[in-house]
Amino acid sequence: MRIRRLSLGPLETNCWLVDDEAGGPAIVIDPADSARKVLDALDGLPVAAIVLTHGHFDHLGGAGDLVEATGAPLLVHEADAEGITSAHGTGGALFGFDHTAPPADRTLAHGETIAAGEIELTVVHTPGHTPGCICFLGGGHLFSGDTLFAGSVGRTDFPGGDSRALKDSIARRLAPLADETVVHPGHGPDTTIGRERRINPFFPRA
Repeated sequence: MRIRRLSLGPLETNCWLVDDEAGGPAIVIDPADSARKVLDALDGLPVAAIVLTHGHFDHLGGAGDLVEATGAPLLVHEADAEGITSAHGTGGALFGFDHTAPPADRTLAHGETIAAGEIELTVVHTPGHTPGCICFLGGGHLFSGDTLFAGSVGRTDFPGGDSRALKDSIARRLAPLADETVVHPGHGPDTTIGRERRINPFFPRA
């Protein structure tokens, strides 16, 4: 699995490009801004799917142009799908941003898989930062969006946020993962589940 990171938009959101290095199509995770930068990085590689870890404005600003340029389907969890088409729904209106996305071509639920060439990512529903927050797990890697950061977690004080739900998501869905699982978050540096188990105050303690 080849994993590449682009830091995009005013909040330096991590956009992840994932492919099998064997000519198979890519999965684009959180095209936060500048579809042109994403397309340049893809360098002609076809796109199997454009997926959103959640529906906030800083994770989807380039989605519309990227869908138009590639013809790839846009996927998001069913709980966040309705909000992505309006600046109010994405939360952008609160901060003066008009970032929206087109309607999702397909909604996702926990346990579903997304395939591209020789790779497969499994949807892990982790509500808390938003009701429809999801992570993508595959090949020892977790793309955690704003559910989990190095040493921290996503905010829960925006509309739809729920701190209790986020702690429960981490305890039930992320804490059981192997320590060596590499975590690629929506903002900031990579980490591992083992490191977060040791130092992250939001992980359950025995």
